[in-house]
Amino acid sequence: MSSNNIYQFNALKIPGQELSLSQYKNKVLLIVNTASECGFTPQFKDMVALKNEFSGQDFEILSFPSNDFGGQEPLEGEEIIEFCKNYGANFPIFEKIRVRGPYADPLYKFFADKKQNGVVSSVPRWNFHKFLINRSGEVVAFYYPFTNPTSSKIKKKITKLLAADH
Repeated sequence: MSSNNIYQFNALKIPGQELSLSQYKNKVLLIVNTASECGFTPQFKDMVALKNEFSGQDFEILSFPSNDFGGQEPLEGEEIIEFCKNYGANFPIFEKIRVRGPYADPLYKFFADKKQNGVVSSVPRWNFHKFLINRSGEVVAFYYPFTNPTSSKIKKKITKLLAADH
């Protein structure tokens, strides 16, 4: 297995269930660091709309709550799930992690290091930073928080990745 993909990482899905990201092989993924008290929090509804738009295709959104920016994720575990239900969240939500700095989760250290992932060096500057992953688990793009999940830029790229052979 290539080391420049996300399949080498595990994550804790709420409530603390360890999960290998390799279970998302052959899927196009949008990985987003989220927070419940952020100005971008309404993007949860757009993430739901995006997931619905690509329903039945090999597409998934993974939400990684983080309290790294302005203390905007005070909730823990099941409280986060309950909050996300307000937006109709229909995608996996993982345990709260660090997404930048020396204590960043290994997945986000991978995103930050072009030598590791082979494509980008991108550290989230705020909540709702998005990474787009192809069917091979490789990072292909990232989007800043102000880029809405339902933007044509993101949707066109997802459509192209879904159409690619796998």
